[in-house]
Amino acid sequence: MNIPSHKYQNYFNDIAKKRKNRFFSKYYWNEITHFCNYFSHENSSVLEVGCGNGDLLANIAGDKKTGIDFSEDYITWAKERHSDKNIEFLVMDANKIELNQKYDLIILSNLIGFVDDIQNVLQEVKKCCHPNTKIIVQYYNSLWEPLIKFTELIGLKQKTPSQNWLSTRDINNLLFISGYDVYRTTKRLIFPFYIPILSFILNKYLAKFPIFRFFSFNLYNFAKPLPENNEEVYTQKYSTTVVIPARNESGNIENAILRLPKFGKHIEIIFIEGNSTDDTWQKIQQIQKKYAATHDIKIGQQKGKGKGDAVREGYSIATGDILMILDADLTVPPEDLPKFYNAIASGKGDFINGTRLVYPMDKEAMRFLNYLGNHFFSWAFTWLLDQRFKDTLCGTKVMFRKDYNKLIKNRKYFGEFDPFGDFDLLFGAHKLNLKIVEVPIRYKERTYGETNISRFKHGVILLRMCAFASRKCKFI
Repeated sequence: MNIPSHKYQNYFNDIAKKRKNRFFSKYYWNEITHFCNYFSHENSSVLEVGCGNGDLLANIAGDKKTGIDFSEDYITWAKERHSDKNIEFLVMDANKIELNQKYDLIILSNLIGFVDDIQNVLQEVKKCCHPNTKIIVQYYNSLWEPLIKFTELIGLKQKTPSQNWLSTRDINNLLFISGYDVYRTTKRLIFPFYIPILSFILNKYLAKFPIFRFFSFNLYNFAKPLPENNEEVYTQKYSTTVVIPARNESGNIENAILRLPKFGKHIEIIFIEGNSTDDTWQKIQQIQKKYAATHDIKIGQQKGKGKGDAVREGYSIATGDILMILDADLTVPPEDLPKFYNAIASGKGDFINGTRLVYPMDKEAMRFLNYLGNHFFSWAFTWLLDQRFKDTLCGTKVMFRKDYNKLIKNRKYFGEFDPFGDFDLLFGAHKLNLKIVEVPIRYKERTYGETNISRFKHGVILLRMCAFASRKCKFI
């Protein structure tokens, strides 16, 4: 944080001593801490720029936490308040950050309004970023400026120096020109005071819906460093595991091998057979032997039920850097998998989701009710996760194995709630604060067998999962 004026320096030092701010209540600051903590994890390294008294850092998860602030009084106060916590507090100007560490999560809370060169601060912050670092920039909605100034005028709030009043678009633009890719924006908190029951209803529920959301007090912008692409490097950088769950798909097994292009450093193929009533398991064993000299193929039979269980079993024995799912019905063409590899290997996204609803699809590829259901769930997810989704139920989903291992540890937050696996991975990726990117594919008609999906029975299960996840992702 940089406020060059001696007058402002004294002002903030005085606040640090008096600990007064009646308008921005403890309730307000707790809400910010609670939301940032949702996206931090026990094994995360966290940096807060403009950490003030250190309360936010002290109350979020992380195994290595650092707070910097320009004010010696603030840092002294933070060290006193949180001497029992393993946090490093440093006096440092945000316009000249000198840290010899890269962080997983960097938080700028109520900071950018007070700095005189936001772009420079963001570029300094980039020194502390690795390619997968996530940035959370929190600031308050400029719509509230007149009320804030009025409360200062009548003495309800401590007076603050003149500051930058920024819209979401302004912040996104500053992040972009400073070298960041903004992948999500969120608004929260329509009532920044604590009144029992009323605050709970207004902020936990009403604030999440259109119209009410427009009046939210807090803006959150999520970003990651823009990738510095070198195509010659990333095209051969990573190994990939393609997991193919197969139930009653005997006629598609060999085509899955023959049609799979070569990409990346190495491809490992894992077939997981799931309680078939035809000769799928025998066919998988034959194919493994037939192509042993040219393909790295592993096989297994799932002990549980459902595609989600099959995918987890396949992922548990995977060795590739990148994990992919290819449905054995081949309605997502194997020839499209290099698009998914390129998207994640180049850093354009951390989690790549296929979407079938962009290009025209084969006439019998998707039944009409399924088509309507997919559109409904894409709308529901767009609202639930504050990010546009075109298709949530496409079988092909791609992520790094290191992120999947984190998702496993974090799965206790949601529980074992998804027999299909799609929602488990999408909600898990959201909780890990991964950038989710969609890759359009042309959805093809089946050439063998019948679908294992029941439109009504499984549709009801999906609705229940959405309701469950809304409590875990939206109404938090």
